[in-house]
Amino acid sequence: MTDTAEAAKSSTATAVEEEPKAKAAEAPSTEDKKDTGAEDKKKKEEAEEGGGKKEEESAKEEMRAVVLHGFGGLKSVKIVKRPQPALADGEVLIRVQLCGVNFQDLMVRQGVTEAPPKTPFVLGFECAGVVEAIADDVEDFKVGSRVVAIADHRAWAELVPVPSKFVYAVPDNMPLQEAAAITLSYAVAYILVHELAAIAPGQTILLHSAGGAVGQAVCALCRHAGNVTVIGVASKCKHDDIRSSVTHLIERGQDVPSEVRKLCPEGVDVVLDCQGGEECNRGYSILKPFGRYVLFGSSNIVTGETKSFFSVAKSWWQVDKVSPLRLHDDNKSIMGFNFRRFLHHQGGEEHVKRVLESVYELWKEGVAKPNIDSTFALEDVTEAMAKMHERRNVGKLLLDLSMEAKPKPTTPAKTKKEDKKETKEEAKDEKKENEKKDNDKKENEKKENEKKEEAAKEDTKEAKAAEEK
Repeated sequence: MTDTAEAAKSSTATAVEEEPKAKAAEAPSTEDKKDTGAEDKKKKEEAEEGGGKKEEESAKEEMRAVVLHGFGGLKSVKIVKRPQPALADGEVLIRVQLCGVNFQDLMVRQGVTEAPPKTPFVLGFECAGVVEAIADDVEDFKVGSRVVAIADHRAWAELVPVPSKFVYAVPDNMPLQEAAAITLSYAVAYILVHELAAIAPGQTILLHSAGGAVGQAVCALCRHAGNVTVIGVASKCKHDDIRSSVTHLIERGQDVPSEVRKLCPEGVDVVLDCQGGEECNRGYSILKPFGRYVLFGSSNIVTGETKSFFSVAKSWWQVDKVSPLRLHDDNKSIMGFNFRRFLHHQGGEEHVKRVLESVYELWKEGVAKPNIDSTFALEDVTEAMAKMHERRNVGKLLLDLSMEAKPKPTTPAKTKKEDKKETKEEAKDEKKENEKKDNDKKENEKKENEKKEEAAKEDTKEAKAAEEK
């Protein structure tokens, strides 16, 4: 019995001794703990590094772009991150440094141009930068070349793919900023002055929007032609800045025909009009025999910040319908010029390329000079558009993608009461606007019917006169 107890005691003691040993064997040593901690830390660092690389790669694959999210006011224009574009056959991928702002960009934003792309899409028609990549079938350019492009929309972004036929090499000595400022403006001006209007020494021209980029380019080319009298129409605030570039100035909004008759009782040889509307009739009325009226824009359509159906309708019905018989009898010509349509939809790429060769030669001679009003950061594009809308620019407006955006002013948060009040006022304004549109529509229809009746009478009268002749 005693032996059995002692054996049990001994067995229990052995078990107790072995248990700590087993626990000690299961528990990792201090060195093992250090190794495991180091491995975990390494794995964590690798994961973080991998994640960082992925984020970096993702950031590299994105670009900034000016996107129109819906036709309307400035609020519909946003700077967003977009995937980098893919390169298609025949295209050149441009790393953009500068973009040009044109009045047609405002018209696109409002949705008053012909067949704009579906929103959302990248805005902009012109950009300048360096070739980032080329498609296999492109031979005219190489990576690293400095270029200017006139795209059919989608030019306001960090990377822009453009068909090579709409891309133009920048002369070696020309600063890229100057190339961005003169290319489109002088291409339009050159075709107006030397091809359509065929302006010659000793002639007199009436030039609308003389303070804009195209207007100032026209003035420079007329000065180079020699002995051309330029009567410029511009906002009063621009007169001091452009006085030296024209012969006479008329304030925008005045009775232009009356002012022209005071200066030139016999009329003018050429009218270059980018306004449209009733200016068409006024311009035609002051032409001499063999005079040429050229419409190259319709900025009168843009009145408020958003599209106005009344302005569009008014711009249309204010224009008299001139029959060929009247042109024959008056010995006058009427021409239209839509540069974007000619270049992108009517096969004008080779013609424009030849024009730009002449423009760049004129730059070398010191004739085609850039006239830059101001430069904005890409993020401040709405400010640039607002300035052009208000017609405060003299010359070209540019977007510089390397510039930092202006700090935005902070506005205090609105209370619920203020929000409610604002919503009510907006609803009230919208109701008034809709009522006004309905009334305007009825009035336009009435006037249009009257105009059609008058036109029918005029056609009948002219037909009778032709028969009698």
